[in-house]
Amino acid sequence: MTSREIRIFLLVAVLFILAALLPVADSGYWLSIGVTIATYMVLSTSWALFSGPTHYISLATGAFYGIGMFIVGGGIDLLPYWVLVVIAGVVGAILAALIGLATLRLSGVYFVIFTLGLAEFVRQIVTWIQTTMGSSSGLYVLTDLNDTIIYWELLILGAFVYLAGWWINRSRLGFALRIIGNDEVVAVHSGINTAYSKVILFIFSGTIATIVGALLAPRLSYIESNIAFSPMLSFIVVITALLGGAQKLWGPIVGVIPFMLAWDFLTATFPNQTTLMLGICFLLVVYLIPNGFAGLIEKYAPQRRRGR
Repeated sequence: MTSREIRIFLLVAVLFILAALLPVADSGYWLSIGVTIATYMVLSTSWALFSGPTHYISLATGAFYGIGMFIVGGGIDLLPYWVLVVIAGVVGAILAALIGLATLRLSGVYFVIFTLGLAEFVRQIVTWIQTTMGSSSGLYVLTDLNDTIIYWELLILGAFVYLAGWWINRSRLGFALRIIGNDEVVAVHSGINTAYSKVILFIFSGTIATIVGALLAPRLSYIESNIAFSPMLSFIVVITALLGGAQKLWGPIVGVIPFMLAWDFLTATFPNQTTLMLGICFLLVVYLIPNGFAGLIEKYAPQRRRGR
């Protein structure tokens, strides 16, 4: 590790420790915002580990997230909560492997379209199963878990994702993914198993999204398919990752915090135009900050050092 990498690593560690103290300072509004920020921090970071180096824009996050929620909702009366979280992770990994093997031969807009339709497809399947079984449109998830516990669970998961990303970026797998992102044809001719490399990271990303959905199920108390499989979640994950900079491990963390604070204000001010606001945010990020905050920092930090 270089001295710069060590400083970044220590800074992120300090931020995680300070973030863990939030429930001590506030148990109301700011804790609620903290849970939302922690949720998208985990989702965006795991998304960027796959999409950042490969440049494959996945909109399947909402599908895996919803599956995790419904696994907990459907089994909470039969199995302990933590067992259901583990089951959700295993199911997410299996589904991500199957989907990855079937779709990662696609690229560009075809991959984007498929992953966008995946959440809607899964939602329709879940709705059909519930209708066939004669159950209600939603599921109750009644537990003793509160926002404080869920927040700490998400922080622990976020720390794991960050450490896993740090290791992946320094491994042969991370090196292979960067070559694939630059030129997949060159990667193939270099002897890299491109399908294997992409599927492994897609499995990791899908598994984490499923676990996040499972962890957040008790917070909603009542789960409906329209909420669990909302495509808006997938778009917000993409926007926050791109805003921070998907090429850097710490980029999504930088992007999530300001975006979610601004998003909370926008949704409260314009409650009937959230989709329009989301589209505007996406366009602004893509056109004004294509490389995210991380790109701006990388661009201007050397200039400041030379100016000194």
